[in-house]
Amino acid sequence: MYTIVTGAAGFIGANLVKALNERGVDDIIAVDDLSQADKFVNLVDCEIADYLDQRDFLEALEAGNFDGAIDAIVHQGACSDTMESDGRYMMANNFRYSCSLLDFCADQELPLLYASSASVYGGGSVFREDRRHEAPLNIYAYSKFLFDQVVRRRLPEISSQVIGLRYFNVYGPREQHKGRMASVAFHFFNQYRAEGRVKLFAGSGGYADGEQRRDFVSIADVVKVNLFFLEHPDLSGIFNLGTGRAQSFNEVAVATVNACRLAAGEPALTLAEMVGRGLVDYIAFPPALAGKYQSYTEADLGELRAIGYADEFATVEQGVSDYVARLLQTEAP
Repeated sequence: MYTIVTGAAGFIGANLVKALNERGVDDIIAVDDLSQADKFVNLVDCEIADYLDQRDFLEALEAGNFDGAIDAIVHQGACSDTMESDGRYMMANNFRYSCSLLDFCADQELPLLYASSASVYGGGSVFREDRRHEAPLNIYAYSKFLFDQVVRRRLPEISSQVIGLRYFNVYGPREQHKGRMASVAFHFFNQYRAEGRVKLFAGSGGYADGEQRRDFVSIADVVKVNLFFLEHPDLSGIFNLGTGRAQSFNEVAVATVNACRLAAGEPALTLAEMVGRGLVDYIAFPPALAGKYQSYTEADLGELRAIGYADEFATVEQGVSDYVARLLQTEAP
């Protein structure tokens, strides 16, 4: 019996494959689209039974080749570029693909864990799993939002587990291939190593310079929550996956710079000291993001806590420091 992980060569997918390996699970079929071939490095230290291209996987699924051969599907595959303007591609790749997997899992009575997104909340100020607070700002968010609605409608008739996890701003190892969609911690680290400074957006949306706030969640915590649900197949629903606290981009910058300074044997600095020394710089807010940018997010964890998930989540100071240490270890000599 196999565990299917879609998006397996991607950021969250590869971390989940590695975590499953560490639990003794290596009968894994990794599904992805390696048109962007450099993602393969995320799986080099992982054990898998087979790799399938996304298109081949869907064809095999529809042909019945996997009937009775799967334990669970962990569906992380999606186009996550929030600036993608091809709506037909986005809906086929994110929405219709997910619907096909839902149909299969419902028919086979298999657990389906899938990646939703906090982007479904749009520019609102309430981040609770409730239709009244959902208003996506771009086609990526809409593709995630629409599949969540399908799940909500079908859950009463499905006897097996279906879990949607609304990821907030995830950061951590194995995201190097994501380009502009990589986390701000990753970008700040590379900026600081290359230029000796980090660049943040100037004030916007009523927020001061660098004070836009997001719920930044470590990939380690994201993996733990996914594994929790795999261990509790009786649970179903759509849940926020963040830390429950909003922290500023300034805080991420300070954590990143100080972690680099610590590794170099240099003392920690305050934000004011970093700004004064030119280590933190503010750039104009991009016009292309106007009306499409979430200046504030903070996961309401009420539903997640209510079903029994009790572990604490790393703060930016803890998680980013650990991440920077990992990045420094993997830098080329």
